Formats: sequence, C-alpha cells, structure tokens
Amino acid sequence: MDTPSTEWDKTEFNTRAIHAGQEPDPQTGAVVVPIYATSTYKQDGVGGLRGGYEYSRTGNPTRTALEESLASLERGAAAYTFGSGLAASDTLIRSVLRPGDHVILPIDAYGGSYRLFARVFGDWGIEVTPVPLSDLDAVRAAITDRTKMIWCETPTNPLLGIADIAALSGVAHEAGALLVVDNTFATPYLQQPLTLGADVVVHSMTKYLGGHSDVVGGAVVVADPTLGEKVAFNQNAIGAIIGPFDAWLVLRGIKTLGVRMDRHSENAAAVVEFLEASPKVTRVWYPGLPSHPGHEVAARQMSQFGGMVSFQVEGGPEAARRVVDGTTVFTLGESLGGVESLIEYPAAMTHASVAGSALEVPDDLVRLSVGIESATDLLTDLDRALS
Repeated sequence: MDTPSTEWDKTEFNTRAIHAGQEPDPQTGAVVVPIYATSTYKQDGVGGLRGGYEYSRTGNPTRTALEESLASLERGAAAYTFGSGLAASDTLIRSVLRPGDHVILPIDAYGGSYRLFARVFGDWGIEVTPVPLSDLDAVRAAITDRTKMIWCETPTNPLLGIADIAALSGVAHEAGALLVVDNTFATPYLQQPLTLGADVVVHSMTKYLGGHSDVVGGAVVVADPTLGEKVAFNQNAIGAIIGPFDAWLVLRGIKTLGVRMDRHSENAAAVVEFLEASPKVTRVWYPGLPSHPGHEVAARQMSQFGGMVSFQVEGGPEAARRVVDGTTVFTLGESLGGVESLIEYPAAMTHASVAGSALEVPDDLVRLSVGIESATDLLTDLDRALS
C-alpha cells in the first residue's frame, strides 16, 4: 500500500514504532489497532468502498496499519506484508525478474534464500552467482549484461558478514540493477538501508520485528512507488498475504523493537566477550569485534551490532553438536530474534540446504540468537555447555 506522509515521520524511531500507522480507532478511541477478522466488506452501492476495502486478500485495515508502520520505520515509500519472509522474497522476485536474468547473492546467504533462487527460480531461467559482497571488485567482476539484482544480507546469516550498502548501491546502479537488502538481522532500529541507497528492503518479520517467536510473516519495503505498484499487484494476484491476527502480533512486537534490540545487543556483547576468552572456542563471528573484517563498515552503517553471534569450537562437528545439546537457557531450535535465546547447528539445521554448494557453512559452527534474559545466566549456561 502507498504510505501517506504523517506527523510521525518527523519523530524519532521509538515514537514512530508506537504511533506510525496506529492512530486510535476513530469510532471507539481504542489505542490498539483492532484485529479486522473479516474476509469481505459491505459496499455502499456497487463500487462504493469504505476506505477502499473490498476483499481482505486485496486489503485489510490491520495489515494496512502494519504496512504504514514498516514504511515509516524503514523510511520507504510503501511497504507490503506477506505470510512469510520467503513469500515476501518470492513476490518481489516475480515482480522484478524475468527468465534469463542474473542475480548476485552473498557467498554466505541464508540457505532458504539460496534455495529459492537456485532451486525454484533456477528452473524458471534465473541465473545466480554467489559472491563475497564485501569485495566490490569481485561484485563488479560478477556483473553481466543480464544482471538485474544484487541481493544483499548485512549482517549475513550465519557468518555475520558485512557489506557496504552505500558502495554496493553505487555498483548496482552503475549496472542498471536493483540493490535489495535483507535487513532481518539488523532491523530498521539498527540500520536503514533505503537511506543508504538501497532500492528495496526485505524482512522476515518472524524474527526481531515480531520478537516473541509466535508469528510468521514477511515484508517488502520499497523506495520507488512505481516498483511498489508492481509488488502491490503481485501481492494481490499471488495472494501470499499475512492474516490480520498475525499482522496484529507483528504490530505489537514492533512497539518494543527499540528497547528489545538495545538489550539483545548488550547481551550479545557480553556473550562475545565470554566466547573470546574461552579456550574451547577457535573463532567468534560478530561485527562488533574490532577484529571482524567488516567492523568499520558495520560501525558506520549500524547504530549497534545486534543480537546474533556465531562461533566455531575446538573438536570439530562432534564438539559443536555437544555444545548445542548441552545448553538449558539457550533453547536448541531454528529461527532467531525472539526474546528467548536460541542455539543451533547451522550445517545440519538452517543451512542444510546449501551443503555441498559454494554457500556451505563450517561444520564446527554454532549460531546463537542471544535473547533478553539475564546475561549472567546466559554466560553460565554457555560455560556449562562448553565444559
């Protein structure tokens, strides 16, 4: 949906997170957006739509509120929400690419994104080249006359690689391609890619935006209203929308996004300090570390470094599996971004789909989604598991 400019656009992030798109209900004064659990709407005569609503695949007031909120937080022209992050990505790809087009992906992209491009759209005639996006010369070398999109994650999943969004946007636009940034790990609280030159932001709202591990959803936020019209058409035509209750859950999560991300980042920093000192850990991946190759870029384009941490352990894959099986406060499970801490073994879980490909992850890697529990309890739990 197109997002009108409002008085909230001039306010700071935490104010917009609570108010943008979420005005009190004009009929009742309810301060929380209602859940409009309806499939259709009464028309005042043929074509006499109230607020433009006719059918909830096309538009729903709860979904509208969420989309207005996201567009404001990401400083975009418009936002569109879907039933999952991959549904959002799928709809965007169909809106932009055609058979024969070429896409550049991060060398350590999320396995689900790689699977969508390589296994689904590969059969549709889309060519994909994985490239380390931190190496601009490698990106330029990979561009062909068919390159229509550079798909960027920063930080990446699970190796927390960092790409320079502003520099990448210049490379993409020189080639006549779009720069799409998956902003799931950073969230709009820590990083706003559209203000750095990106054309599109995508989110798995399942993660930090929802924040409570109780909803699945995805979003596309665009800088260009013309591109937004294409996405809006396919959102309706394909129909992979988010339902009103799930939209309401994400809206609820967004209200506390800023305070949660502050705590996620604070706890992650404590975990990283502990892991760096552990003799059982051979390498820590976190953009907040000065030793991280992307630290300077991350410090420039992010306000904090987030709650995701990956590390490699002494003893190889067997030791990594013992660590993920040995925690109590950290729950063994896929996904990330909830208030509770999660631990996983990417090689056999979230990134099993890229085994044997250029995107294969180390088999001694453990990934943490650091939650907002007591940092002391988190460190005690990791110490016990590593021991």
